[in-house]
Amino acid sequence: MCGREWDLLDEVFAPVFSPSTGIALEFLGLNEPTTARPACSFLEIGCGSGVTTVMAALAGFDRVVGSDISPRAVENTAVNAERHGVGGRLSAVHSDLFSGLAENDRFDTVFWSSNYVMAPDSYEYESVHERAYVDTGYRAHRRYLEQAPRWLTPTGSALLHFSDRGDLPALHRIADETGRELRTLRSERVREGEYGQDMVEHMLIEIRPARGR
Repeated sequence: MCGREWDLLDEVFAPVFSPSTGIALEFLGLNEPTTARPACSFLEIGCGSGVTTVMAALAGFDRVVGSDISPRAVENTAVNAERHGVGGRLSAVHSDLFSGLAENDRFDTVFWSSNYVMAPDSYEYESVHERAYVDTGYRAHRRYLEQAPRWLTPTGSALLHFSDRGDLPALHRIADETGRELRTLRSERVREGEYGQDMVEHMLIEIRPARGR
């Protein structure tokens, strides 16, 4: 991906089988290395193999953190950071969303390419890997919408990569209930996956405190 080679460990989300990672890089403007982002920080929730976090470091963010609930994903991100020479500016932490971060951490960009397929409330995960694809009752989405803006610098942005395979009305209901406003910054309709013909709309959504909240 991105003209580079990457390590992929067992049980970690494989970005080559879905367009979501490539679209996320495009949405965030991380496709090309640059040094045009002085003193900016970037947090990715659900860093997986580390492609987006590594590309953020290569794109000029001076402090990058990748968070993942899967220990194997944390290991995979660290491996790829070293492989591409950004280990000094990139750290990977084992964390359920924000739980593994230092209380005083703040970021200029907080980003999550979410597990936007909603599973029933009664669904029980059989592996950590499943959490990369489905979210039981949108519990993780509720926590992200509520908590993400709290981890921002005063001028920072909390971003969510979502798609129309998810339940957009449910997401907006959760936003209303948690005092958040959602604004779609970008969208793109693409063929979903190497082996399917379904066209799926991907969206980059900004999360803001609702007016008066």
